Amino acid sequence: MSGRLELKMQSRVLSRFLAAVLLLALAGGVYMLLKYNRGPALPPGIASGNGRLEATEVDVATKVPGRLAGVSAREGDNVAAGQIVAELDADDLRAQLRAAEAQVRQARASLHQSLAGMTSASTQQKLAKATLDRTGQLVKRGFVSGDRLDRDQSALQAADAGVAAARSKVSEGDAGVSASIARVDALRVALNDATIKAPIGGRVLYRLAEPGEVVAAGGKILTLLDMTDVYMSIYLPTAEAGKVGVGGTARIALDALPGQPIPAKVVFVAPRSQFTPKEVETRNEREKLMFRVKIKVDADWLAAHVDLAKPGMPGVAYVLTDPAAAWPPALTTK
Repeated sequence: MSGRLELKMQSRVLSRFLAAVLLLALAGGVYMLLKYNRGPALPPGIASGNGRLEATEVDVATKVPGRLAGVSAREGDNVAAGQIVAELDADDLRAQLRAAEAQVRQARASLHQSLAGMTSASTQQKLAKATLDRTGQLVKRGFVSGDRLDRDQSALQAADAGVAAARSKVSEGDAGVSASIARVDALRVALNDATIKAPIGGRVLYRLAEPGEVVAAGGKILTLLDMTDVYMSIYLPTAEAGKVGVGGTARIALDALPGQPIPAKVVFVAPRSQFTPKEVETRNEREKLMFRVKIKVDADWLAAHVDLAKPGMPGVAYVLTDPAAAWPPALTTK
């Protein structure tokens, strides 16, 4: 009986010991988490906020509808500005272009005929006018009757009407040539748009369509990340955001790159406060209204470290609330 009691007591002691160890471990974890979130102590004149790197996204879409003949870019590929990334099946556009070019030739031939008719009508008009002048002289001298003069005047009027009609046909023919040329130009532009090029140099984030799919005008094919426009948005309370100036220097410390502060600058401070997004961590979670501050990574640093800074990386951004403040050694860029 005493043995059983002794075992129960030992079991209780062991349970209490394990519970104490678990509580100590939990307390230590909470302490380390709070210490991590709070970050290093900052000197006066510097504010910080947590965030994630982001890059400007650019959708590559088609201006004309059609069936995708091929998509050469894949997710993760780096593409250059102007590089061909996809092509549409454009056989129907080529056929329409050939027909439009034939219409241009036909319109020009019709215009040439109208010009020839204009020349003939002008010649007839000159002849009728000269005949009328001679008849008038003969009537004055009494060699011909007035009936002949009336007939020649009617002939001149008919010649004038013929010239006017010829001019109208020339104008119509010229307009027909211009319209057919415009049709050819439009089809050439559409045919050129069937070859889809990257509007910027960047990295393919999403491939949204595959060869064989029929896409409508404006259909998205790829989403590119502009790796020259990488930034981080943080949220600061009024007391700190009001002291941050656009164009001021900043630093970004990424969790994945400890000891390598990234040079940056402030490019935007929200003119109005907003509720803090739930996914954004702040030093004081109880503060509701915050100001968004956008911090852009230095372009020269990005060009030299194109594979280091990746959108989505978490980190901490630091901004100067006092222009005279100096960066501590841990945030001094090399």
